[in-house]
Amino acid sequence: MPTGKVKWFDTERGFGFIASDDGDEVFLHASALPEGVSPKPGAKVEFSVADGRRGPQALAVTLTDPVPSVAKAARKPAEDMAVIVEDLIKVLDKVGNDLRRGRYPEKASGAKVAGALRIVADSLEA
Repeated sequence: MPTGKVKWFDTERGFGFIASDDGDEVFLHASALPEGVSPKPGAKVEFSVADGRRGPQALAVTLTDPVPSVAKAARKPAEDMAVIVEDLIKVLDKVGNDLRRGRYPEKASGAKVAGALRIVADSLEA
């Protein structure tokens, strides 16, 4: 099965091109991608090839090694994360005390706490 890297892909127009490992340029239509996938330039892919109207066209594309997110690659300094984690502990302590008293946080504040937890988790995992 041929492999290559996504050269570019326009999500609005639904197509792009793959630079195959053997040097060819292959047309990539959104219908050849898995549901909900929008590849970034440089993402490694495996694909089948068929002759299209204007040349080779990729079919049954799968991402083999997606390009890491630029946002996740930019880690905050450890000192900054320490302050954020300490502030989050204070917020969680208040939520824990309210839960001990039988009260869940209001939807809006609960959603904010959950969002903050996800962001901190992503930052620590990066």
